[in-house]
Amino acid sequence: MDEIAKNFGLIDWGVVFLYMALTTWVGHLLRGQQATIKDFFLGGKSLPWWAVSGSIIATEISALTFIGVPGMVFALKGDWTYLQWGLGSIIARFIVGYYLVPIYYQREIFSPYDFMGHKLGESVKRLVTGLFSLGAILGQSVRVLVTAIILKAVTGMDMSYCILIIGAFALGWTLMGGMRTVIWTDVMQFCVFIVGGLFSLYWLWSELGTQQIIEMNRSVMVDGETIDKMRVFNFSTDPAVNFTFWVAIIAMPFQNLAAFGTDQLNAQRIFCCGTPGDARKAMLWSSVSQCITLMMLAVGSGLFAWYLIHEATPAEMALMEQDSSNAFPVWIVTVLPTGIKGLIVAGAFAAAVSSLDSILAALSQTTLSAYYGQKYIDEHGSDASIVRKSRALVVIWAVVLSGTSLLLSSNYYAEGGDRSLIGLAFRMVSYTYGPLLAILIIALFSNRLPWSRIGLVIGTVASVMLSAYMQVDIYNLADALGWDCFQQIKESRPEVSFAWFYPITTVLTVLVTVVFGVFKPSK
Repeated sequence: MDEIAKNFGLIDWGVVFLYMALTTWVGHLLRGQQATIKDFFLGGKSLPWWAVSGSIIATEISALTFIGVPGMVFALKGDWTYLQWGLGSIIARFIVGYYLVPIYYQREIFSPYDFMGHKLGESVKRLVTGLFSLGAILGQSVRVLVTAIILKAVTGMDMSYCILIIGAFALGWTLMGGMRTVIWTDVMQFCVFIVGGLFSLYWLWSELGTQQIIEMNRSVMVDGETIDKMRVFNFSTDPAVNFTFWVAIIAMPFQNLAAFGTDQLNAQRIFCCGTPGDARKAMLWSSVSQCITLMMLAVGSGLFAWYLIHEATPAEMALMEQDSSNAFPVWIVTVLPTGIKGLIVAGAFAAAVSSLDSILAALSQTTLSAYYGQKYIDEHGSDASIVRKSRALVVIWAVVLSGTSLLLSSNYYAEGGDRSLIGLAFRMVSYTYGPLLAILIIALFSNRLPWSRIGLVIGTVASVMLSAYMQVDIYNLADALGWDCFQQIKESRPEVSFAWFYPITTVLTVLVTVVFGVFKPSK
């Protein structure tokens, strides 16, 4: 590891520290007034739509796409089929922009959970807040892990120290300025990401040549089978395959509706716009993120060709064999010119931190609102004590997030076999996104559908338990703890992609809620 880290010199470190200091200073200047909860969590609802849209993209892309997507293509059997998922993402953005945004802007709310609480009651609001908190901690811990991988490649430090450093930076940025600082620092990271990705793409494809890269990726022999690593569409009907056309157009709209319509990490941004029209534009224009995904897929193909031509050192090879997601950080540190590599690493690190400070702000806001109730927040939102409590919650959630990331890190590297950071991130939120979307649907049609709070709770619990039974995470945790009592269940369960649990658990939760509502409707 030290052999790779020594390629990152003093000038590069100087660029990293200068960029982080500049970002912190700009965030401090742009933080605005923080006298009320509205100022702290919504930026005073006065931010321009294009800045909000850039923030949505920066949060969605983050270091996870910057590192995980090239690593996914670089893996021996990797290809471009992940791009198909963009179809479902764009469909969902239009639904959120044209249908949900006007509904959310009908009254002064801070989150989708305020809307659900208004329609279904405060007890349901507390339920969805708990679901969001669980999904956010699981999902964002993967982003911490991704950034720690970059920091580990650069410094050679132990993974646990890298995670703690990232958590400390995220905590500091969140406390410094609330959502206004989060939005504007996200815009800065978005610009650096674009520049870094384009520079890496240009370097790889100009050095090797477009034709050579395409030829090396089009016909790759793996276990006697020829693989096209630049294939985009996969029409397989195997339910265990993640990246298929059918998953893209059926399952992923559910995932993205939950992500942009119910996940406070993304939804909080659209509440920062002054009008529903601006919020709609911010959401629709964020579809540009698919172009960045395409760019990073091309970087992954370039990396694959690069290491076929340029032999990696034993230390580099060991890292890339351990985890294909190490390929891009290793290439950045060992190949790119001094100064440029420092800027790209700084941008990736800062973008990840800005994503994490977003989730800390979202967790603090939803916890505060669930505990005190929307009415109390509306009446006392300008009280200094409320703002202080929101900051205290940010600290608590930062500790929880860092601790979960440490657990995930040890589990991730203990699994063995092929790894995919992209798959891991999407799998982590698949436990909660279905029930969250189902509760939103019940709230939207509460005047037309029979529903029951008891049924809603039972449906939610059943959905989470079904996901836990069918997916691998609980069994991996048991293996890591030395428990072999679940081994038979793990081997006997059917293989189904985590992506299908977005629609399955949504439908299951709605059906159970409605069935119970027929026999025992809620008042």
